[in-house]
Amino acid sequence: MDQLVRRQMADRSARPPAGPAGQSEPDPARAPCPVQVVAEALRRPARRRGKELEAAIFEATLDQLTSGGFARLTMEGVAAAARTGKAALYRRWASKVELVIDALDSTLPRPADTPALGSARAELHYLVESFVSVSRSRAGGAMSAVMAELDHEQAELFKDFMAQRMLEPTKGVILDILRRGAERGDVRPGAATPVVADVVPAMLLYRVKVCGRQVGPEFVDQLVDEVLVPLIRP
Repeated sequence: MDQLVRRQMADRSARPPAGPAGQSEPDPARAPCPVQVVAEALRRPARRRGKELEAAIFEATLDQLTSGGFARLTMEGVAAAARTGKAALYRRWASKVELVIDALDSTLPRPADTPALGSARAELHYLVESFVSVSRSRAGGAMSAVMAELDHEQAELFKDFMAQRMLEPTKGVILDILRRGAERGDVRPGAATPVVADVVPAMLLYRVKVCGRQVGPEFVDQLVDEVLVPLIRP
């Protein structure tokens, strides 16, 4: 009997201490790895809604465009980068073309009126500098990546977007500059035409899309002083 009692007491002392409500404490060896816990938390969709979620999706879309181009961009990849579910994207956009157009539309700055600087040359220089600054931004880089690899059907959709969102408003600003210059006398009468206004966007798009070259301050000076000013001079 004494041996049985001693054996039972030894068994009790070998058991792990009981937790609340008589439950055993968890085995540390079986506890989840902290790194795994963090990784799982990062993979879990973030609880964001409305504009906050939309901004995260647009941010992820631009990142995918500038790093991998339009062909490699997928709705799944954007959803993962934005830490949301794929369904959240398809509720808003039926295709990646629609998503990319909205992402660009929300991030590209809208052409604004050029301030009166006293001469058509100064105002055109200001406008072209602004255009170049946009083209060198992340949104501009994403736009260039899209235009460089689209097939014909998709290009038509983006062509309409570019025309309505960027090219036509920019041409309107150029025509205003030329009309003011004509009134001052530093622009020849009749120079404010759509063909002359096409020169700036056409040269910039040719340089970036066809030649694949960056545009910087030196090109701005060349475009204004070697092309535009001789074209409009009285």
